[in-house]
Amino acid sequence: MIIGVNEGGQQRCWVHKTSNVLNDLPKSAQPKAKQALHEIWQAETREAAEKAFDLFIKTYEPKYPKAATCLHKDREGLMAFYDFPAQHWQSIRTINPIESGFGTIRHRTKPYKGCLSWDGMLHMMFKLGMCAEKN
Repeated sequence: MIIGVNEGGQQRCWVHKTSNVLNDLPKSAQPKAKQALHEIWQAETREAAEKAFDLFIKTYEPKYPKAATCLHKDREGLMAFYDFPAQHWQSIRTINPIESGFGTIRHRTKPYKGCLSWDGMLHMMFKLGMCAEKN
């Protein structure tokens, strides 16, 4: 999933990419692979992240080429957040803050399927979005 854009390209969501890579691995390999993926995007510097990225590919590509390819094809997009100041990294490397606002809307609207008019539903979604934006 794409989050934002900078001069270098687009930032890919690490949460979604982690899930996609793990889906290409057997359950027995997933815990160690998940830790290895976290070491990439939680690295203190781009250089440390690049080393961890290369280590993941080197470790998993021989036995699980599909998982390695899934990760490698979006390398530039996954590392784009390192082009920004460190205080922004947490906000831009994943879309979870964006999705949590939509989760509030989904939570409130699902029980009311068919009970509201179209205008009433849009009004409720707008108000819930405004409340979620404050958080």
